[in-house]
Amino acid sequence: MGRAQIVACLMLLLASGCSRQPRIVVGSKNFTEQIILGEILAQQLERRTQLPVQRKFNLGGTLLTQEALMSGALDLYPEYTGTALTAILKEKPSSDAGVVFRQVKAAYHDRWRLEWLPPLGFANTFAMTVRGETARSERLKSISDTVRSQRPWRLGAGYEFLQRPDGLSGLLRAYGLRIQDSPVTMDLGLLYQALEHDQVDMIAANSTDGLLSVLDVRVLLDDKKYFPPYECAAVVRESTLVAYPELRPALEELSGQISEPAMRRLNYEVDGKHRSVSDVAAEFLKTLPTRKSAESRP
Repeated sequence: MGRAQIVACLMLLLASGCSRQPRIVVGSKNFTEQIILGEILAQQLERRTQLPVQRKFNLGGTLLTQEALMSGALDLYPEYTGTALTAILKEKPSSDAGVVFRQVKAAYHDRWRLEWLPPLGFANTFAMTVRGETARSERLKSISDTVRSQRPWRLGAGYEFLQRPDGLSGLLRAYGLRIQDSPVTMDLGLLYQALEHDQVDMIAANSTDGLLSVLDVRVLLDDKKYFPPYECAAVVRESTLVAYPELRPALEELSGQISEPAMRRLNYEVDGKHRSVSDVAAEFLKTLPTRKSAESRP
């Protein structure tokens, strides 16, 4: 999406969000996990505060959602540290999760007065994935193994993967992976279907995809540690936290509460079982322990 399109989208978001009544606007990017997390954040605020919550989900990619947050069209949304480091801050990747989080947290505060809350408890990295039968027949366990197979790979990927500095171009340089023709780009929800139907041989999936736990596929080990850590956390406008002090304790109740297997299950409930995001989020929140410290704060 070009800059002009981003600006046009933001103008629509700002116009649609005009209201005299105080409300917290929760956003998300345009894939299942983000929409689930956005709904979890929204329902958490509704059950822990008296503030009305507005949802602006499925906005688009990273740049659009970040612009919406900076412009005030959003108050918060879930983001990933590795994405922020490379796609937003344009910094070099690092394999140290703690270093990445501190670097991103400091830069967002200094540049835009945006605050990263403590991570939710899981990381969602890119997962280069092949069919199980392919992995078994060619003895593939790592990305390096696919290079040694000396065959060109038909790659399927989401649109962002082709453009991000931590995406395809860097992966090809790091591993010397051979790609047949141009990668097939598609919505993330279609990647597994393309792999199953032999339209591609490899996909750039996500490590928390629900279908990974039920399909006959193999996630290849990133043995050269090319991909940076992608811890997920809520990013919130500092002005919103100041104006509504009850937000921080409510949101921090979620910190450390969503494991990678849990996120994969949530994704599968929506993508695999076709359940509503609202119901899946509500069921998850019922499983969380009550934190007295969060409830007792004003």
